[in-house]
Amino acid sequence: MKLENFRQRIAMMPRRYKQVLLVSFDMVVLTFAAWFSYVLRFNTLFMPNTEQAMLMIAAPLIASPVFIRFGLYRAVIRYLPDKAIWTMMQAVSFSVIIWVVVAFLTQMTGAEGVPRAVPFLYWVLAVVLICGSRFAAKWLLWSPIREKLLARQCLIFGAGDAGRQLANALRSQNEVFVAGFIDDDATLHGMDILGIRVYPTAQIEELIDNFGINEMIVTTSSLSGNQRRLLMGKLKSLNVKVRILPAISDLTAGKYIVSHLRDIDIDDLLGRSPVPADPDLLDKTVENRVILVTGAGGSIGSELCRTIVKLAPAKLVLFDVNEHSIYQLHRELAGISDCVLVPVLGSISDGSLLKVVLEQHKVENVYHCAAYKHVPLVEENVVEGARNNVIGTSVLAAVAREAGVRNFVLISSDKAVRPSNVMGATKRWAELIVRYHGDVAKTHGTGQIFTCVRFGNVIGSSGSVVPLFREQIAHGGPLTVTHDEMTRYFMSVREAAELIIQAGALSEGGDILLLEMGDAVRIRDLAENMILLAGLSVKDAKNPHGDIEVITIGIRDGEKLHEELFYDPTGVSATSHSKILRARRRVAPVDHLPAAVDELRRLIAEQNPDAVRALLFEKAVS
Repeated sequence: MKLENFRQRIAMMPRRYKQVLLVSFDMVVLTFAAWFSYVLRFNTLFMPNTEQAMLMIAAPLIASPVFIRFGLYRAVIRYLPDKAIWTMMQAVSFSVIIWVVVAFLTQMTGAEGVPRAVPFLYWVLAVVLICGSRFAAKWLLWSPIREKLLARQCLIFGAGDAGRQLANALRSQNEVFVAGFIDDDATLHGMDILGIRVYPTAQIEELIDNFGINEMIVTTSSLSGNQRRLLMGKLKSLNVKVRILPAISDLTAGKYIVSHLRDIDIDDLLGRSPVPADPDLLDKTVENRVILVTGAGGSIGSELCRTIVKLAPAKLVLFDVNEHSIYQLHRELAGISDCVLVPVLGSISDGSLLKVVLEQHKVENVYHCAAYKHVPLVEENVVEGARNNVIGTSVLAAVAREAGVRNFVLISSDKAVRPSNVMGATKRWAELIVRYHGDVAKTHGTGQIFTCVRFGNVIGSSGSVVPLFREQIAHGGPLTVTHDEMTRYFMSVREAAELIIQAGALSEGGDILLLEMGDAVRIRDLAENMILLAGLSVKDAKNPHGDIEVITIGIRDGEKLHEELFYDPTGVSATSHSKILRARRRVAPVDHLPAAVDELRRLIAEQNPDAVRALLFEKAVS
């Protein structure tokens, strides 16, 4: 019991006290080693003269700064890896060499000088005492409580206020040992903050390798989304868990305590930094209005509904053809909101049903999310893809305009820009259809707003690669990518839902609003990062014994290597929201569209996929 209390007292000592204790111990044992080397050499109880006594006292005085330079006093006992013995042997060797040089350059050798065996004996004794004492202390003091106190040894990325608060909190709780700060600020490198050394980013790999680091904690204020992606790329080959500290705004709001950490997730790896939603824009077109969401049971539609019910609409109509998904969503929303919810089963191609629903519930806003999004699947089912994505949008937009809907928002895709696949071509038709009805509404002065919101991939949405990768990881791999250099734009589903609502509030009618997606993400990097996030390692040429392999299977029909968000990047203008842009309208008229839609209807009725495909791409360039 006394030994356990002693262990606990040592564990709770401030770091500086432990360092002083270790330095004092080294001073004593190195003096003893210098004296005992004479004893062993002369095989008698040696009594040194004044000069020899000075030489023995000089041994620890010379060794101490060398040990400091080699890092032997940076809390080595707590996280001492076996490989640290080589660092200690190097430090002892340098100190002995300097000791011998000093001895022979001064009068400290005594009348008889220093026997040649004494430096060697002193080196052996010093190595045994310095290395042995540290490993003995590790075994005696720390091993019994290692699992409880010291299983996690970490680096904190960011030496700012958040990082310092976190270090203090972790230190007080004795759950994680903070081995150092990592920061890009060159003025901090080499400094000690709260007794913890600050290192540059370039030394991450060296620190992990030498100090046995098994965790990296990132403060959100210290890294942008793109920097987080680059950091994960740097840590791919290292067995390190990456965790993240919530934003200071969340801490001050009381959502977390400063020592609360969360695992870094897929959203943290996007090449963009989310911007808080503008409450005025969110409320402008939702509060006290009757809203209809098509495709409400889908990934984007359901998240849009979750966002809408928090904004106090008068009523929310959930429209979907999938019975199970609409049932599940209705149950979920009923549990979190007292908003009036109306589930409606039906197809967007059913004009009669849509007319009844819009008029009966006096719908004011329509968010059109319903669409087939799987590129290969739509490529194999051209007729059905055109019927749902094009004819369905045409029917819905026409009924909405006739019913006096105030705001109509189409959820489009970056694949609509210079489409190379059927899904992209149908989305481009849908954009042109919405533009056409917006022009008609403007001509008649109805005040109705018809707009398109175009963006890239949404993490976890239907058709996104992320759910596929998660499933492949769950089955032990391999993860399949179609091309090593393929890139895509990504954003989180929550942010996409908020931006869709805000974009609708910013629309001027008949326009296309673009969500700023940040940097394109390399799909192979995304796959490898998802393996790491699952706590596994990537199997490749550098790591043949890894857990899961990423293989390249070749580009599928209709796929692009790189997607685009704009037809003309120079024609994009800013809006009042930093993440929402407005595309300049193309001058080509869309008066031909009703006749083109009628022609498409005829070809669909004939079940002629080749003719449907040809017509889709012919008119999609408009």
